[in-house]
Amino acid sequence: MSEKKTVAVLGNFTDPNKIMDAAAKVHQSGYTEFDIYTPYPVHGLDKAMGMKRSILPYVSFAGGIFGLVNAVFLIWWTGSVDYKLNIGGKPLFAFQFSIPVMFELTVLLTALATFFGLWFLCGLPKWYSDLQDDAGFQRAVDDTFVLSIFSSDSRFSLDTTEKFMNELGADNVRRIEA
Repeated sequence: MSEKKTVAVLGNFTDPNKIMDAAAKVHQSGYTEFDIYTPYPVHGLDKAMGMKRSILPYVSFAGGIFGLVNAVFLIWWTGSVDYKLNIGGKPLFAFQFSIPVMFELTVLLTALATFFGLWFLCGLPKWYSDLQDDAGFQRAVDDTFVLSIFSSDSRFSLDTTEKFMNELGADNVRRIEA
């Protein structure tokens, strides 16, 4: 029979100000593999956790540029090279008539890049988490803030982390095993 391995140490908080302070202290203590689950967005929590700015806007911008370039190339190729039609004496590649297609393809590829980029950056889809069966963790969708420090962190020590979590003022400090 396999031995259970500790995945994380969890602690619950009921006050958003306490979770903000706890996040800052955990970050200042040098932990890097931790997360906070909240029932609603808490302004400034990402700064307290020391999170860097997301690259998602750059992914979205790259998708938009890719869409615009593809639209211009597709319109130029079909109108000027592959299927030349002289309609009413207009030029084979008329920029003015291409604007709706360029706009639509730019918007479409920006949206697709944003959607799939977000999924990739979030590591989705996740079909299972070791934390999902914990009753205290499930309260994070109702009225509780949950701080988790994962065992994959280089500073993680079971006894030290549990003691640290208690010092932060967490209620119901517990370890999650898988």
